[in-house]
Amino acid sequence: MVLTGADAAERALPRLVLWCVPVADLGGVARHVLDALRHGITGWRIVVLCPEGALAEQLRAQGAPVLTGPVSPTDGAAAATRAIRRTLKRLRPDVLHTHLAFADLAGIAAVTGLRSGAGRRIRVVSTEHGISGVRGYYQADALRAQVKAAAHRTRLLRTDRVIAVSASTAQQVAAQWGSGRKVTVIRNGVDDVDPAQRPTTGLRVLSLSRLAPEKRIDQLVRAFALVAAEHPAASLTIAGTGPEGHSLRRLVASLDLTGRVDFPGHIDAGSALRGHDVVVQLSVWENLSYTLLDAVAHRVGVVATDVGGNREIVPQQCLVPAEDLPAVARAITAQGTEVAARPPASGRMDVAGMCSAIANVYGEVTA
Repeated sequence: MVLTGADAAERALPRLVLWCVPVADLGGVARHVLDALRHGITGWRIVVLCPEGALAEQLRAQGAPVLTGPVSPTDGAAAATRAIRRTLKRLRPDVLHTHLAFADLAGIAAVTGLRSGAGRRIRVVSTEHGISGVRGYYQADALRAQVKAAAHRTRLLRTDRVIAVSASTAQQVAAQWGSGRKVTVIRNGVDDVDPAQRPTTGLRVLSLSRLAPEKRIDQLVRAFALVAAEHPAASLTIAGTGPEGHSLRRLVASLDLTGRVDFPGHIDAGSALRGHDVVVQLSVWENLSYTLLDAVAHRVGVVATDVGGNREIVPQQCLVPAEDLPAVARAITAQGTEVAARPPASGRMDVAGMCSAIANVYGEVTA
């Protein structure tokens, strides 16, 4: 095919993608967005549409193009669909890339009938960051869950590609929404970190999770009581905030662990990882946890439940059943004190690899 001068100029320009991200606060999805925008998607211009909040502020601080609007679940599907459609009409991107199930549904409704600046159909890509394999745990209303699953099966017919952050997530897309044909696995990328020089005394245990029931931090506290009985210098840091904060403090007091367990609230993850020996995450479900990815990158020990994408990050010796407190305690001690038992840092995807894989998907769906 021979390109005209205008065609060649158009092909030379980076094409435009609108990322619709329905979260305002900083968390795993925000981390993914910030890392990707900081590195860049080669050959593509990215504009982010998200609610006003910490994510938008961080994007502005790093110089990324960001628009804000009512696109979160609290705004409702109708308002989100209108906001996305207005933005699509204004930007006329080549690709609409939605993140999380709420934006997927609103985005597919908003894009219907619209064209890109080049006059072509706007392609639709979605990234699934958080599909639970524990049916009914996050969605108590079974009928509502069935209706949403049916809606996703329908919108997948009009979605050009689904990106899953783990093989486990891809399996859940196929199992719950009925299709794995258009799914590509692109794991969250984390860059290597120079290992910190750690003190050799004590056993410093860390939880970096929202203080919520599904994180089962109460089981960690009970297991830590067993560790503390054997290791007088052991300490536990429970970072983060959430609805379980008060009950966890009461549990710490009832187990006579006051003074050995610290609740610092939000802390910098990198600094926390450099100051601890082992991270424990006993979640009911995880898709591809940035906490575990960061722990491995920092050469920190890991203890986690064998759910979701955890086994795609750490080896079997790191995986334990949350209800087996002695097993959790043994794993904490081994991962915290035996460097050779910790998960290897090799074999993970870095941020550059993640961004390159996303660029490949865009190239494929617009070819």
